[in-house]
Amino acid sequence: MATRQTSKTLVLTGFGGYDKMKVEMRPVPRPSQGEVLVNIKASGINFAELMCRQGSYDRLPKLPAVLGLEGSGVVAQVGPGVTDLKEGQRVVCMQDFGLWREYAVVKRSHCFVIPDSMSFHDAAAFPLNYVTAHQMLFDCANLRRNMSVLVHMAAGGVGTAVAQLCRCVPNVTVFGTASASKHSVIKQHGITHPIDYRTDDYVQEVKKIQPEGVDIVLDPLNGPDATKGYALLKPMGKIVHFGAANAVSGPSMSLWSLGKLWLQTRNYSPLWMLGDNKGVFFYHLGHMASQPELWAHTLEELIQWYSEGKYKPIIDSVWSFDEIGSAMARMHERKNIGKVIITPHKEA
Repeated sequence: MATRQTSKTLVLTGFGGYDKMKVEMRPVPRPSQGEVLVNIKASGINFAELMCRQGSYDRLPKLPAVLGLEGSGVVAQVGPGVTDLKEGQRVVCMQDFGLWREYAVVKRSHCFVIPDSMSFHDAAAFPLNYVTAHQMLFDCANLRRNMSVLVHMAAGGVGTAVAQLCRCVPNVTVFGTASASKHSVIKQHGITHPIDYRTDDYVQEVKKIQPEGVDIVLDPLNGPDATKGYALLKPMGKIVHFGAANAVSGPSMSLWSLGKLWLQTRNYSPLWMLGDNKGVFFYHLGHMASQPELWAHTLEELIQWYSEGKYKPIIDSVWSFDEIGSAMARMHERKNIGKVIITPHKEA
């Protein structure tokens, strides 16, 4: 049981730049019925948190707010009714925000035991990214052998997860967009054909190799890239839209960027799509965070796959709570390769 009275907490105090994130000492909460108190050792940063800070996320929390959709740590205390977890067990958690704190109360249904072979960094890096990648590939797009996939932001957390999970299916070709400096790393982790989106037209680069297009497009960008992605699909191909990273253009929200993205995004109509024989999916794990029945089975399978050596998250960098501005900037500026992790205290 945690004996400390206060602990470090990252608090979003307003919408805007990095200065809106503050480290505060707050009382250690106590678990209620069906809850667990977890001593959080590491948490992941996602675009959802970046957009929350800007004020552009579609599910903004009430201020002041504690962000954090995923985290790993040690059970410090179990609440009434929790009989299958005990103090000292290592767990990974995923919930609808609230995990960017040293001690967090989590519903039992949102906690999962991790093996000793999984580090806290790896555990914090995989929930959102790998559940997203797994469900998009296998549930939405029905990935099978001999298929081809285009994933944007291939060096990010979801992009590297997609590349690694595609390796679990025989003979899958993966195209990935990323800046040239990241190509050697993403090729090592499963991207067959890296494309420099800054200098090359990815549509033309794909068609040089596969004139007929690809089977699956995974689009976290939206705007004009959504239209391009749909056009790149083969008949019976599927595109999955799962973000709007084109709207995240800097530390603060840009109404110009949001307006431009809205105008550049083409609306789908069944009337003109009917003869295309293509599928369109929309995926937003954040809207399912409070419904573990929709994703818990995937997360548990991914824990097993990790134990079997089928994948290993790429950790870009680790920052302390006090360095949250620099950690967020690394993602805003598209410098990361893999997952950016934060910890309550600076690690040696």
